[in-house]
Amino acid sequence: MPALARDSHVVKIAVEFESGIPQLIEFDQRTPLSSIIEGLCSFWNRHDVKNGSVLKMVFSPSKTAGEILAKLQGGKQDEMTRVLADLPGLSADITFALEFIKEHGLNLIITIIEDTGYPVNILKMALSSFVKLMDHGTISWDILQPSFISRNISFLNGTFNAEIVQSALSILENIVQNSSNFALVEKDVTLEVLLKLLQDAPSHNTIALINALFIKADNAKRQNIAATFSCKQYRSIINSVITTNTGAEISHQLYVLQTLTLGLLEQRMKTPIDAQDPDGQEKIKELRRIAFEAEGIDPIPDVTARRAHGSSYSTYYKKLGFKCDINPAQDFLETPPGVLALDCMVYFARNYTQSYTKVVHENSCRADEHECPFGRTSIELVKVLCDILRIGESPSEHGQEFHPMFFTHDHPFEEFFCICIVVLNKSWKDMRATTEDFVKVFSVVREQITRSITGRPASLEDFRNKINTFTYNTITQLRQQERTSREECESTASAIVSLKEKITPEIMSLIKEQRLGYLVVGTRFSKYNGGKRERDKYWYARLSPNLKVIHYGDCDEKNVPTLEELNSKLPVIDIRQMLVGKECPHMKEMRAKKSTFPLGFSLVTESSDQQTLDFVAPDETTFNYWTDGINALLGAAMVSKQKDDDFETLLSMEIKLRLLDTEGVDISKDPPPIPPEPENYDFCFDS
Repeated sequence: MPALARDSHVVKIAVEFESGIPQLIEFDQRTPLSSIIEGLCSFWNRHDVKNGSVLKMVFSPSKTAGEILAKLQGGKQDEMTRVLADLPGLSADITFALEFIKEHGLNLIITIIEDTGYPVNILKMALSSFVKLMDHGTISWDILQPSFISRNISFLNGTFNAEIVQSALSILENIVQNSSNFALVEKDVTLEVLLKLLQDAPSHNTIALINALFIKADNAKRQNIAATFSCKQYRSIINSVITTNTGAEISHQLYVLQTLTLGLLEQRMKTPIDAQDPDGQEKIKELRRIAFEAEGIDPIPDVTARRAHGSSYSTYYKKLGFKCDINPAQDFLETPPGVLALDCMVYFARNYTQSYTKVVHENSCRADEHECPFGRTSIELVKVLCDILRIGESPSEHGQEFHPMFFTHDHPFEEFFCICIVVLNKSWKDMRATTEDFVKVFSVVREQITRSITGRPASLEDFRNKINTFTYNTITQLRQQERTSREECESTASAIVSLKEKITPEIMSLIKEQRLGYLVVGTRFSKYNGGKRERDKYWYARLSPNLKVIHYGDCDEKNVPTLEELNSKLPVIDIRQMLVGKECPHMKEMRAKKSTFPLGFSLVTESSDQQTLDFVAPDETTFNYWTDGINALLGAAMVSKQKDDDFETLLSMEIKLRLLDTEGVDISKDPPPIPPEPENYDFCFDS
């Protein structure tokens, strides 16, 4: 009997009641839900139910919210404690949260938090519930009154439970970011209080609030916050957080903090020098004085006298490596890096005077083509550093890449520059670079820096030690190793293997053509008699252009004979085989000279006495080319090592040329799977 057709509208599902075992039932999607199971939530979409779904029966959000509100309003602390213990978990569900807020539950929670009469456990759960309810973003943070904000601020200054403090920090961060009343937090929450909290109990909420205050502050206040962080006392707090806890959340907040503090350099980076700015002009003069005047005093203070000595100053500025030696300020008009480059150069000159003067004087003594221009390279280096550290970019929402070494000094960027400029000068010397190699040098220096910061060195000294290991030679070796490794990996990919198989015949044909062409041009060979080379006696052999006859005969040391001048001939069709090395008859007389064995070869003819035409190649390359060419003429495989090397070189070059368009694209080892065929081919295209 045939099976009954299955009704596609009826599915089997399990319905689970609270504290019960799921029951399997048949669910007819055409029937109203209320008629299948009494009390089933009416807001469910029956068409979302699939085979195998589990429906869990719980009280509706409105009923649950009503019961919780009733007990919270009742005022009995034991009942309040019980419902508040469940409220944070329930508040994470947006459906419940909306219902609870609609019934004025959020206002009740705010009242409980503001009331100073409740015990710590109730306060802790109320704050946690408030955070969960507000996380959904359905209520504006502007509804909060100053009294509520002040209450949360008081949690930071007292001896409250750690969970209360963390909830308060989270609330205050959101107020700063999302409320027009953020000024209350900015006024009453000091950076010193937050840093003390960070020292006592490191947490991402504390750093998040610091970041929020930083973002909302004007430029002057941001500078004050950065100056506070630069103090050794507070730097040690940040470093202790880094060493004790680097979880994902703290890493993100430290990344944001570092991006914001380094971002303070953006203004200087985007500001060109002002020709009327006396500070900028004085800094340029200071660079000259420190480099060329031992006492650091300008010997020509008078303005008129200084103009008279303008040409000598121009010489100094040229030695300092400025493009415009008459007016070096012109070099700082480009943004980025603007006057930030000048700030870094002056910092280097003031704080590392010995290294600065060494760099300047070493280069001023070199030949012009190998001089490393300090001014030009410093400006470009600052530009590169700003690009590597992404100065001026806003923090990303998911970034976690921060560098601990920038929290270890009060002038981290300037110190970073001082280390890198010394490395740049050394790399320039190692590369024996000229000004034409400017771009090449900076590609190496950029790689030295990026490789050194990849491991996130803990201090600037660690960075200095690390970057000193990445010399120019090391970078060159690493590049070669990575290129080789990438090529080896790609060479095993099935697509590359197929490509190699396809072009191998073309490469072999090209090698064969080159070998035969070499034989057509011909070679001069030395004559041997009785195993010894005859002095100043030579013979010449070459293949006819139609590849059918080998012409040979005597020749002198200088002239290349024509085919007509070579009287002896050996038709290729008459060659029976080729003997190589000690198998050759003429090599038996030369066995004492073992070095000649590999370079001798003989062509055996089809004649009855099996005469041979004997060769001794002048070098290994000639030997390889001739033996390969003879094998090609005889239809045999070319077996020389030179053929293998040429094949690998040509194949590699051809593969690279054909894959130029895939530069930077990872080629998978196995091809992607072919997708399954569609159910039908009745495709519809919209016009």
